[in-house]
Amino acid sequence: MKPNFNPSQGMKSHYFVTGIDGLRTLAVLGVIIYHLLPNVLMGGYLGVPLFLLVSGYFVTYQFSRQLKYGGHINLGHFYLKRFRRLYPTLIAMLILTTAYITLFARELLHNIRAVIVTNLTWVYNWWEISHGQSYFDQFGGVSPFTHLWTLGVEAQFYLLWPLIITLLFAVFKKLQNVRLVVFILAVLSAIEMALLYDPANINRVYYGTDTRAFSLLLGSWLGLAWPLNRLRPDLQANSRRLLNTIGIIATVLTIVGFFSLNGQSSFTYRGGMFLYSFIGMILMATIIHPGAGMNKWFTNPVFHWVGQRSYGIYVYQYPVMVFYERLIKVGNHPLLNALVEIIIILVVSEVSYRLIERPFAQYQWSKLPADLQHVLETHHFSWQSGAKMMVSALVVVIAFIGLCQPNRAPKKTAVQQRIEQNHQAAEEHNKKIAKGDNVAEASGNTSKLQKQYDLTPAQIKAAQKLKVTAIGDSVMADAADSIQKLMPNAYVDAQVGRQGSAAPDVIKQLKADGHLNKIVVLNLGTNGPMTQDTLDDILSAIGSGHQIYWVTAHVPTKPWQQTVNNEIKDLAKKHKNIHVVDWNKASQGHADWFASDNVHMGPSGNDHFARLIAKTILTKKIGG
Repeated sequence: MKPNFNPSQGMKSHYFVTGIDGLRTLAVLGVIIYHLLPNVLMGGYLGVPLFLLVSGYFVTYQFSRQLKYGGHINLGHFYLKRFRRLYPTLIAMLILTTAYITLFARELLHNIRAVIVTNLTWVYNWWEISHGQSYFDQFGGVSPFTHLWTLGVEAQFYLLWPLIITLLFAVFKKLQNVRLVVFILAVLSAIEMALLYDPANINRVYYGTDTRAFSLLLGSWLGLAWPLNRLRPDLQANSRRLLNTIGIIATVLTIVGFFSLNGQSSFTYRGGMFLYSFIGMILMATIIHPGAGMNKWFTNPVFHWVGQRSYGIYVYQYPVMVFYERLIKVGNHPLLNALVEIIIILVVSEVSYRLIERPFAQYQWSKLPADLQHVLETHHFSWQSGAKMMVSALVVVIAFIGLCQPNRAPKKTAVQQRIEQNHQAAEEHNKKIAKGDNVAEASGNTSKLQKQYDLTPAQIKAAQKLKVTAIGDSVMADAADSIQKLMPNAYVDAQVGRQGSAAPDVIKQLKADGHLNKIVVLNLGTNGPMTQDTLDDILSAIGSGHQIYWVTAHVPTKPWQQTVNNEIKDLAKKHKNIHVVDWNKASQGHADWFASDNVHMGPSGNDHFARLIAKTILTKKIGG
């Protein structure tokens, strides 16, 4: 998200902060790589606070110069300039995306009118708190609009901050007092994030303007404490070296955060994101200072190109990714597909920059009536202009048709219906196990099971006696019925959308309730990669004395498939009690086992899934 402010404008100094384009590039790369390869850059979402810091700094620096000597802010001019930069690209993206959805992804038309209206009125982030999916849910039904929450936060800042800071200067008079209040407000915002954090519903603190304001406020504090026009370029050598050293350290820490700060970790919301915003503020301060070398180091033609287009890159990235990944199985070649997606995003952003963002930002709208009259009177109308207008009109008409469609929730697919049925059946079966009922008698006769699962009578009889606890996500929920028919003493705890990070608490509860058997089957990784801390927490929650059978992921549509499977295999090499159930390998070449999403199975696939788990356990038990 581009802060839409040229630091050089309106300044008496001839110093241009070209390195800010480098900071924007760092931020937008973090966000894009996180979305494309979350297993590689799990903290890339921290690029958003960098954008907010930049916006907070330059807007507040501009205001403070006008207010501290008794002046006032020209609200009309400020609002016009901000929204003239924000609206055209956003509107173009909303129209293009809605038109594509109307033609090729009609199930995404659900709530489309609310999405459009809340984005145009800059309150989409608040709508998304109660209606949108988690920012970290990257598997099921990803919306191409999810990332636009940041525009709502920034636009609300643009609307309210001129009024707030004017009030602060009127009440507290002195600049140092205003600085103190702004910093206190930043700390209070971070405290509110920590207090409202709920691991079961991250949306409130992640999307809320009040809980994300600390990044904007830290940037604003810097704009008051580190004003560009008061920074001396002629620093002594020791001071220059100190600033450069601090800048390098802040850069390294920012990049470390990109690689390490899990967006679903409690630390992130209980001080972690504030800490990294503070580090980003320090980094920005060193880039801004004309006496340091950071501005030069963050300046090059590539950074300038990306930085100038960072707003468009941010706005168009998610639709490109969502629509591309609906068509291509990116999991088989994640790096290659990520590169293709980045190229598409850059091309689309360049076209938008040339045709929409730059022309609309520079156009003097007061001249529109005269320009239209001139065109009509002179008939100066080229075929290129006509073609552009016809294509634009067609896209608008298609988008309008999509907006006019009845707001019906997408019908549940056969897979979703089966998952719900199997999940409910598994819960009923679990209740019988908890009561001590003889569940083996209801599982079916041996000959029928032998035919269904292609196992010998001895294997069926041995499987019937296995006491297993199976923990997983929607894939496990779908296969629960097959698992419990083959292994009736299996206690299955599976939940649609379950992330690996949720597993430790689930395991602890199962242990407390007496349902954690000596044999534990895990099916985690469908919905995203797991950090080393998450893996350690899972093993710690299970504890010693258990044999763990971990099922590899079959998610060819997602880039983390291979990462998850490598993690599972590495764990098995390190721990003697961990065994690999290689579902990914066993299912290769068996497209008929899977539903249309190529992740969840059909009835036959569920049986093969259960069979592989049982055979692996029996083989290890006999071998051991």
